[in-house]
Amino acid sequence: MTKADIVNEIAKSTGVEKVQVQAIVEAFMDSVKGAMIKGENVYLRGFGSFIIKKRAEKVARNISKNTTITIPEHNIPAFKPAKSFAGEVK
Repeated sequence: MTKADIVNEIAKSTGVEKVQVQAIVEAFMDSVKGAMIKGENVYLRGFGSFIIKKRAEKVARNISKNTTITIPEHNIPAFKPAKSFAGEVK
């Protein structure tokens, strides 16, 4: 499902124009991204959590050059579904 499909579904179920729904969906995504860039997690009860995971520093190998490199500690965004949501997906 794409963002356009989501906008179409919401517009169809609510009767709101697609342009307004598009703006709301974009604003929601910008809010989530903005919060995560600031280092905050976003919790949506019954749906899931957008969380920031820390990856520890590690040593990796470049097989083609036969060298090792150190990958520094870094943060990555992740999504963790709520138990009720995950239970419905089969």
